[in-house]
Amino acid sequence: MSKLDDLIAKLCPDGVEYKKTKDCFKRLRGTPITAGKMKEIECEDGEIRVFAGGKTVINAKEEDIPNVNITRVPAVLVQSRGVIDAVYFESPFTFKNEMWAYTHEEKASVKYLYYVLKNNIQSFRDAASGMGSLPQISLTVTEDFTIPFPPLPIQEEIVRILDNFTELTAELTAELTAELTDRKKQYEYYRDSLLSNNKINNNVLLKSVVKKSCSGGTPKKDNSEFYSNGTVPWLRTQEVKFNEIYKIDSFITEEAVKKTSAKWIPANCVIVAISGATAGRCAINKIPTTTNQHCYNMVIDETKALYKYVYYCICSQHEELLSKKQGARGDLNSTLIMGIEIPIPYPNDPNKSLEEQQRIVDILDRFDTLCNDISKGLPAEIDEREKQYEYYRAKLLTFPKAGLEV
Repeated sequence: MSKLDDLIAKLCPDGVEYKKTKDCFKRLRGTPITAGKMKEIECEDGEIRVFAGGKTVINAKEEDIPNVNITRVPAVLVQSRGVIDAVYFESPFTFKNEMWAYTHEEKASVKYLYYVLKNNIQSFRDAASGMGSLPQISLTVTEDFTIPFPPLPIQEEIVRILDNFTELTAELTAELTAELTDRKKQYEYYRDSLLSNNKINNNVLLKSVVKKSCSGGTPKKDNSEFYSNGTVPWLRTQEVKFNEIYKIDSFITEEAVKKTSAKWIPANCVIVAISGATAGRCAINKIPTTTNQHCYNMVIDETKALYKYVYYCICSQHEELLSKKQGARGDLNSTLIMGIEIPIPYPNDPNKSLEEQQRIVDILDRFDTLCNDISKGLPAEIDEREKQYEYYRAKLLTFPKAGLEV
């Protein structure tokens, strides 16, 4: 920072000139291209990156892109619809013509603009609110945006500092993520080992330890009496993610329970998602609830198995469940789920069996808590680093205006 302080003292001791983006940078135009054409020309080894609305990004060959307008210099792309953001890119790229980009003869100035726009991205997102079903900003939002534009050596030093900070943050995130991955692999190995002790286990069909089972239902969305002021918890499959569920975000009415296939299930059911991308994930509801039709809900016979033990058994067979998915959507059904085998310790001695199951559950709970603590700690640590980064970025990009008393 001392070098930057010296440069500021030397080159702009009386403040920095503020200019509109359009007065400092050259605006670049994109390529008219439809979503259908994007799908048609997508090519993994294409040399041109193509940015569309939202998070849609593909690679394509230049000759396949209609009315092509390639940017071949470092530039900052303004994503103006759906996802409001700024992207710095150096390799050849193009973008849907509803967006725009900026460049400059000095590469450091381009990267400097990128950091300035990222530093103010929330104000652009705020400007987009209320503009149709998808958030969208107009060209003037960035064209007329006023930025501090210090002399080039200062821009270069700021870019150097922020690049280093970005790299260090990325390295830390990678290290923490790798640590979490290793811990999860250790946990899964240990869990599977505990559950496959063949000396004391006999495998039985899951259905042999289930007392009652059902799927739920989704009341018609256009019927307000099923949803308006609802107080009945209604669990959806996106909330089923190898977890214990204490809080449910969606609600239906008592009328919906009376008139539709949605039905109450007691607490401590083992729930398996049976449809689409979530199929095979499982959870335990710690409160009574209803569910949608994509949840298969099982009440475990407590004289034969502990619900938490069964839950861990199903978690350990996630890959097997995935291999059983059927149809274009990749669905499961009650027969496929009930047909999996789970290991029951000491099957001829119910008391000893339940004691052993409890011992295994206690061990896995402790290990699961450790992994969850790390899982919670990782985002918190990354978030803390991101806030620290944003704080210093804002400090670096704040200058007194030239001509004002400081």
